[in-house]
Amino acid sequence: MEGTTHALTDDQRDLYDAADTERWAAEPDKRPGRTAFQRDRARVLHSAALRRLAGKTQVVTPGTRSYDWDASPRTRLTHSLECAQVGRELGAALGCDPDLVEAACLSHDMGHPPFGHNGEEALNEFAKDCGGFEGNAQSLRLLTRLEPKRFVPDPTSGELVSVGLNLTRACLDAATKYPWARGDHPTDPDSVKFGAYEDDLPVFDWLRRGAPADRKCFEAQVMDWADDVAYSVHDFEDGLHAGHLDPNMLFAEPERAAIWQVAIGRYVPADTAPEELRTALDRLMEQEWWPHGYDGSALAQSRLKDATSQLIGRFCLAAEGATREAYGSGRLTRYGAELVVPREARNECAVLKAVADLYVMQRDEQERIRADQRIVLAELAEALSARAPEGLDPQFRAIFDAAPDDKARKRAVIDQIACLTDASARSLHARLTRRGRRAER
Repeated sequence: MEGTTHALTDDQRDLYDAADTERWAAEPDKRPGRTAFQRDRARVLHSAALRRLAGKTQVVTPGTRSYDWDASPRTRLTHSLECAQVGRELGAALGCDPDLVEAACLSHDMGHPPFGHNGEEALNEFAKDCGGFEGNAQSLRLLTRLEPKRFVPDPTSGELVSVGLNLTRACLDAATKYPWARGDHPTDPDSVKFGAYEDDLPVFDWLRRGAPADRKCFEAQVMDWADDVAYSVHDFEDGLHAGHLDPNMLFAEPERAAIWQVAIGRYVPADTAPEELRTALDRLMEQEWWPHGYDGSALAQSRLKDATSQLIGRFCLAAEGATREAYGSGRLTRYGAELVVPREARNECAVLKAVADLYVMQRDEQERIRADQRIVLAELAEALSARAPEGLDPQFRAIFDAAPDDKARKRAVIDQIACLTDASARSLHARLTRRGRRAER
């Protein structure tokens, strides 16, 4: 489709060109004074898809035991808000448009289904014969097709079709963590990570027009590091709040060996030496602000909050300093630079991820919860697919009815399930399956 460009400030005009602010479907500005990226941020912030993230698991499942009265675990929404704050400030410090980076951070997890990565795996298994399921590819689908904001006439049929939030090219590119389609990973064709489904390739090719193959734009790299920083630090904090982690255990060699085993191959390259991770953890534990204990008291909560702030600042300043050393003091945007994150900072971040993984995600209780979640989504997918179009919400029933083949119809079912919250997935499962009805009784 023919796009349209929008007003730029003087500063933006030097950094972002007309192609960056082009939209898939032309539309006029509603009022003067706002930049294209401010409009993008507002559209994401006011979207139903963002609000639904409040009901989707991050790491600690809402409703499970907490260590202190104020330890409400993070959801996908709170994680996205925190990621956006980290990304906005880091991006602004390096010269990116802050609204552009914030919009990308807010929207990067929109496509994640109920039950977090566990739900993603369950839906990928169900979708293996119609292109698979990937949360980041689903995010692009939401932003450009499913989130009902802008409709335009189809150039062939004349019927009104959704173009989602109709964000700018630069914003969609900044939200794209994996800039390749399924099977097109630059080094690993079997990778489960990809950024676009086959039937979303037209808009994916449009947003990537002129971009170097397989390379993330600078704003997407900032978003990606902000995501890593936010979830590594806050998952560690949530683990302490929930009483699943005693920092003193991190001194014990058997515990440390288990942490390295989790980290290597999952959070750091497989050839990383355990000694590197040992040094990284020691560096963190030597800091005066490191939380060596946590008893849930107000003073302990304050000290833990200071530790999370110190960690976020440490990781962001490391990336900012190394990037400035490589590229100088100018404003860095789009494909003019690469974000440089020192190996030491990546190792420290990876150690925090591994600690949360080992002590929170791998708990026996959590594994039982995840097993039940996988069953719920698998049974829900089968039941909804067998009944479709009955049981589908009006939006997805229309997509189902217009689908050209069985694969596209199955994708419509998956689209509806992916939009559900944890609670609404369980509720729909209870209505549609015998096991769910028994569980409710």
